Amino acid sequence: MGTEVEKQFLYLRGVPILAHTLKVFERSPEVDSIVLVVAGQQRQALDEKVLGPYPCNKILQIVDGGRERQESVALGLEAVPPEYEMVVVHDGVRPLLSSELLASVLKSAQSHGAALAAVPVRDTVKRGRDGIVAGTLERETIWLAQTPQVFRTSLLRRAYEEATRANITVTDDAALVERLGVPVHLVPGSPDNIKVTTPSDLVIAEALLAQRENIDV
Repeated sequence: MGTEVEKQFLYLRGVPILAHTLKVFERSPEVDSIVLVVAGQQRQALDEKVLGPYPCNKILQIVDGGRERQESVALGLEAVPPEYEMVVVHDGVRPLLSSELLASVLKSAQSHGAALAAVPVRDTVKRGRDGIVAGTLERETIWLAQTPQVFRTSLLRRAYEEATRANITVTDDAALVERLGVPVHLVPGSPDNIKVTTPSDLVIAEALLAQRENIDV
């Protein structure tokens, strides 16, 4: 992002990004509890900027994250009580998740065991090598993965255990479940469900949120 402030604490419409994200889960009747994973050095900012002004009653535990995303999710998963049958993994910097999309992914995962939100690509996709086009991929078969990603808790635990044994690192949780040979079902996501990682993403999110608030009014 290129700012001194971590991106999850940047403001959208006067409210920290993470507070927007937590609000979706706080209001969802399908979600019982939240395990929040943050870097240890962010605890003070979390309290001062997010949880102090915008309390979240569903937070069960706050866990220090790891060096990589996969390690952070694994640490969060350890804090999930054993009696919880389903677990949702979501990026804290996807603040525009709708309650409808969250419910749709949960419903699919409850039926099939594993599901994720994803959007089909709109552009032609090229495979490159050494600055030269090495092939054109079939656009109709390519989806861009988002979160939430929802799994039976026992299934995701097994996927992480197998990844640890095999020393496998991936960029999303669904890939670990795929390694087990378990189908992960695609739920049509939303172009609005962006991950805020660059300054331009912040501008887009601000505009989308402003439009949504006007519509809600």
